Amino acid sequence: SQGPISGVNKDIAVLQCHGDCDPLVPVMFGSLTVEKLKTMINPANVTFKTYSGMMHSSSLEEMMDVKQFIDKHLPPVD
Repeated sequence: SQGPISGVNKDIAVLQCHGDCDPLVPVMFGSLTVEKLKTMINPANVTFKTYSGMMHSSSLEEMMDVKQFIDKHLPPVD
């Protein structure tokens, strides 16, 4: 298993999204993944969002959260 990430990447912002009704990848695996990520990079920069009733798909709510995350962390494109 990989240890902590060094350099500038240790401060990268991560948004992880998961539907709580995903039949393909159980939400428990998403939770385990996010806990592992928090040991590798700054845990304050890791956000895990779950979506009620969402299966192995996406939703408008999730896409709005992704847009908000991009708007917050990436510079605007001219």
